[in-house]
Amino acid sequence: MSVQVIDRELERLEGLWADGLSDAYRSYLGAVETFDAEAQPKLALAAALIEVGLRLQGLGGPAAPPAALLMGDLCLARASRLLADAASQRVQVAFATAIGDMASSAASGTLGRPVRELLLNAFEPSR
Repeated sequence: MSVQVIDRELERLEGLWADGLSDAYRSYLGAVETFDAEAQPKLALAAALIEVGLRLQGLGGPAAPPAALLMGDLCLARASRLLADAASQRVQVAFATAIGDMASSAASGTLGRPVRELLLNAFEPSR
């Protein structure tokens, strides 16, 4: 894959903001209020990127087209980097567990808990 193609796809991430990423981000801001002020926007954005990335990849549904898969991968990769920078190991493990639960439900064809609920639970101190 050429650098121009990757640059083009990264530019397309900006369009996701208007297509639900901003709403998802705002919905997670309230869940991160107990975290360090500097980490809060990173954690909320990581959760929003995971939610949107999984939607783009069509988790649990028909296979997404290659462009959507790439965008989903870019979202998940950026979320991973944000979590590595801003989240404790406990939160990182909680996110990995939530994503694993979603993937398991999708693979088995069962209806799991909503993505947002699982990701919000990852911020809970009891996890």
